[in-house]
Amino acid sequence: MKKNNHLSPSLPWTTPFIILSILTVHSIKITSAACHVDDEKGLLAFKSGITQDPSGMLSLWKSGTDCCNWAGINCRENNRVTTISLYGQVDKPDSYLTGTISSSLVKVQNLDGIYFVNLRNISGPFPDLLFGLPKLLYVYIENSKLSGPLPVNIGKLKQLGALSLEGNRFTGSIPSSISELTQLTQLVLGKNEFSGHFPAGIKQIRNLSYLSLEQNKLMGTIPDIFKSFTDLRILRLSHNEFSGKIPESILSLAPKLAYLELGHNRLSGQIPSYLGKFKALDTLDLSWNSFTGVVPKTFSNLTKIFNLDLSHNSLNDPFPQMNVKGIESLDLSYNNFHLKEIPKWVTSSPIIYSLKLAKCGIKMNLDTWKPAETYFYDYIDLSENEITGSPVDLLNRTDFLVEFKAAGNKLKFDLGKLRIVKTLKELDISRNLVYGKVPAAITGFNKLNVSYNHLCGQLPKNKFPVSSFVGNDCLCGPPLSPCKL
Repeated sequence: MKKNNHLSPSLPWTTPFIILSILTVHSIKITSAACHVDDEKGLLAFKSGITQDPSGMLSLWKSGTDCCNWAGINCRENNRVTTISLYGQVDKPDSYLTGTISSSLVKVQNLDGIYFVNLRNISGPFPDLLFGLPKLLYVYIENSKLSGPLPVNIGKLKQLGALSLEGNRFTGSIPSSISELTQLTQLVLGKNEFSGHFPAGIKQIRNLSYLSLEQNKLMGTIPDIFKSFTDLRILRLSHNEFSGKIPESILSLAPKLAYLELGHNRLSGQIPSYLGKFKALDTLDLSWNSFTGVVPKTFSNLTKIFNLDLSHNSLNDPFPQMNVKGIESLDLSYNNFHLKEIPKWVTSSPIIYSLKLAKCGIKMNLDTWKPAETYFYDYIDLSENEITGSPVDLLNRTDFLVEFKAAGNKLKFDLGKLRIVKTLKELDISRNLVYGKVPAAITGFNKLNVSYNHLCGQLPKNKFPVSSFVGNDCLCGPPLSPCKL
């Protein structure tokens, strides 16, 4: 069972799986003799460029010892170093490295893979030493602080099979010579600060299975180039400034594409009916655009979709009946829908984690809603509807809830009867008919809004502003007026 609350991939096309596969193939070590002197010099030069290593990741990298046995190093033929694999852990800052990538790393001439992932504090420009490594096939320098433009001659790295520079601070336009990297199966340039237009020359990289340009500052139309790709499974272009319509050639990706993410752009027009032909689609994100018209009836053919986000557009009724076996994440919020009730295909889902139906014209009693599964819910947003009844029974059957929003409804219940799980960090039930006292457990929340209800009594010690509590019957205590003795 997979969990995908933020529309991230869960298929084996993601970076960690592919890196693991590559390293498994190339992990045969020969330790009968010490590593080559040039390899030792190059690696020690890299270490000298690291100014902070709080976890001691490189502590075993010492002159006179066999570098094939150093952490993160793999050797193969003739005891030559072939891969460097250094990983930080996102939730453990002590695992990060601070420093620069020494140009002397070019001495390690047999390198075919460089994996610097989540090291966070590696700075400097694009490492030109890569041009001096003739056997280099795989480059993953992700989630650090490399900056500046990509070299205009990046196309000279013709032998590369994968290039990921995701999560750095690169700027400028993506060089046109990138079209010369025709052996790439992965091109991942997301989460940088690239500007300019989508490089149409990418159509020359026909073997791509994964293309990501998300979270940059790219603009203009998305070029109609996708007939070139026969193996593309992940296409991520969200969080840019792309405008115009979805290009028709995307239809050619229908047999294999699993992730189509175009959210947070300026795309317009109607959602193409041909998207219903994407039988392998796991995730579709078209949120925060300017799409109009109705959702195509052909969406009923998307039987394998797990994550669907159409929120923040101008889409109209009717919403089609979906034939999914289970939906993990659904967001239809802030369109022009009048669903009247939570769709039956959502209610019957055995694996749902995130349900967001804000301002979807829902008019129902929440006491009558009996979803097949509630245990795994993380996010629920039913704000700005006309929902009555109580969410207590629903929420008291969740164990991992992070966020519940239901502002602007007609919910009526005793807040004190709500079981607040440790994972809950955001609660917004403002503008309802909620009564009772505010429980002490709110102190663990990051965000809270219970304003304009019928709550009463002394507030527990809290960090929230007055706006979180105003408009109730008789609440008192900081940040409101003192309670009367």
